[in-house]
This record gives sequence, structure tokens and C-alpha cells, in this order.
Amino acid sequence: MDDQYFMQQALKEARKAFDDGEVPIGAVVVANNQVIGRGYNQVERLNDSTAHAEMLALTAAFNFLGSKYLMEATLYVTLEPCLMCAGALYWSKIGRIVYAAPDERHSYRRSTGQQSPFHPKTRLEQGPGGEESLQLVKTFFEQRRK
Repeated sequence: MDDQYFMQQALKEARKAFDDGEVPIGAVVVANNQVIGRGYNQVERLNDSTAHAEMLALTAAFNFLGSKYLMEATLYVTLEPCLMCAGALYWSKIGRIVYAAPDERHSYRRSTGQQSPFHPKTRLEQGPGGEESLQLVKTFFEQRRK
């Protein structure tokens, strides 16, 4: 199993969000080649503006491990994290973040510029699945505007 496989798992989560009428972003947390947390946007369902895919996946991973730190884990997320999620990822001390597509409008970079808000030991990478992720978001908003 590799980045492609785990990003596909995150994209499955994003499709769940899409089917539920949520902005289609999905995330999985992986440790020791095993998914230990999953999440997709549930802002509307939970009436909670903090119910982003990353936040829900992190909570599931913390609960799975019984730990507040994820230094040996990787987050796979379909869209680059926002500033709120970046803050949660900082405190998690997650080892690696792989995002499928950049988000020019809402990513953490809008507030921080090129300065990383993540833990100094966290590695950030753009990974596979970018076109599929962006197409899912684009289709979602095109349908909402009809």
C-alpha cells in the first residue's frame, strides 16, 4: 500500500461528503500501513463549522491510539488544509501530511503566506489524486449553483 492507495481511501471519504450534500473533502490517518482514522466534511450534518474532514479523522485516530500525538502517522487529505485544521495538525505533531490538491481560496497559506503553521518535524507534500479531488469540488459547486 502506498500514497496512491491511501489517497484513494481519502477520496472515498470525499465522495461520502458529496453524497451527503457536504463540501466533498475526505481524509484518512494512517499509521503502520493501517487506516486508524477516517473523516469527511460533516459541517451541515452536525451543524458544526469545525466538522472538517481532517478534524474528524484526527479525533478518530487519537481515539484509536489512545494518544494525543500522531508523530508516526500520515494524514491523507483531498484538499490542502485550512488554517483551523493546520492548527489541529500542529498540536497533533503528525509526522506527515499528503494533500491531493491545493486550495487557493481557503488553505492555511491565505493567512500564513509561505510560512508553515505545522509542527517543525511535520513533512508536507502534494500527492496523487489532485485532478479527481478538484473535479469533485468543482462538480459539487456547479450543482449547488443550478
